[in-house]
Amino acid sequence: MEGKVLEKGQKNIYSFVMSSIMTDKFNYFKQLYRDNKFNVLLNEKGAIYWLKLRSISRKALMVEFCELAGINYANIKGRELFEHIYNRQPSEGLLDSFIESKYHEERAKRKKGEDKLISELYKLQVFDWGGLYQNNLERTIVNNYIKKIKDIDLLSKKIEGRIHESMRSYVLSSWYNHWTSILIEDIFKDHEKVIPTVGLIKKVDFFIGNIPFDLKVTYFPKGFMKQRRRELGLKTETQELKEFARKNKVSYDCKQSEKVVFTELITRFKESFDSEKKEFWERFNNTRKKIIEETLANPSMLIRWLYEEQGTRRFDAANRLFLILINKENLEESWKMKRNIDLLKGSIRSYLDSFDIKDTEKFEVTFDWKDGKQYSALSDVLFVTV
Repeated sequence: MEGKVLEKGQKNIYSFVMSSIMTDKFNYFKQLYRDNKFNVLLNEKGAIYWLKLRSISRKALMVEFCELAGINYANIKGRELFEHIYNRQPSEGLLDSFIESKYHEERAKRKKGEDKLISELYKLQVFDWGGLYQNNLERTIVNNYIKKIKDIDLLSKKIEGRIHESMRSYVLSSWYNHWTSILIEDIFKDHEKVIPTVGLIKKVDFFIGNIPFDLKVTYFPKGFMKQRRRELGLKTETQELKEFARKNKVSYDCKQSEKVVFTELITRFKESFDSEKKEFWERFNNTRKKIIEETLANPSMLIRWLYEEQGTRRFDAANRLFLILINKENLEESWKMKRNIDLLKGSIRSYLDSFDIKDTEKFEVTFDWKDGKQYSALSDVLFVTV
């Protein structure tokens, strides 16, 4: 009798200790996640499992998963369900199957309107942020209008004119970015090697071979092009365009912003039938192509640059998969590739088919940050070119 009581007591103590350990681990992961310390979090054993659970942390999903996993959730408050499920450690295989089933339910709804959405995206003729960029919209308006203009009539004219047009361009560009990103994410998530996320989860869009990735879709960065030209002893692209225009007496409105001048000159030289201008444009574009080809052959420098040049407010060392779209003949038109789903499907599926989880060493990237520290992450880049 005493032996049985002791055995029961030992089990109770063991259960209590294990519960305490799991709770401590849960809170540790939670704090790292909140603090954006992904470089630490992703190196911790069990963190991937925690992140997958985090992706189904909406109450309705967690209740459904509890019923599937046979977990008693009576008297557990909604905000405590995540930890409650984590402490009971249902199998990761069951969790993966549940996530995939919920994703496919949502995906089926989106598929019904996909053709119509793609058609709408092709109606956008100009991709231009209008001088207002993500994350500094308010700052732009405050600094350039609210703090500078003292005449209310002038301010009203600016609102009706410039701000109105800028806002329209900003909203259209944001709309285009949002829906093309969803379409591209679905291409990845539809693949058999990918475990999707269901709810929004910070810095993770999906898992490939159990590696969590934050997908970043972008174009060949102007800043990287500028850096590579400088390293090759070349002037900036804008400087080269202006210098040629000056030598060949090509007039332009020098009072306009650098972006407007750049767009005007590059369009004029590219579309010109004058032999000298055509030769200049060919040399100019060949330099671009050379830098692009070198980067395609050795992308590690670009990956490091993309990490090191991220904005201070949004800095993190999360794993990132960069999808970079490049129109070699016309870099400024690369944005149109983001809605070319047929083109993207082929490239993305081919990349995922050949993805090898055993080859993680090639994904390791180490980069320096402005705080003087060195960080590491897993990262890769997929180039799609035309």
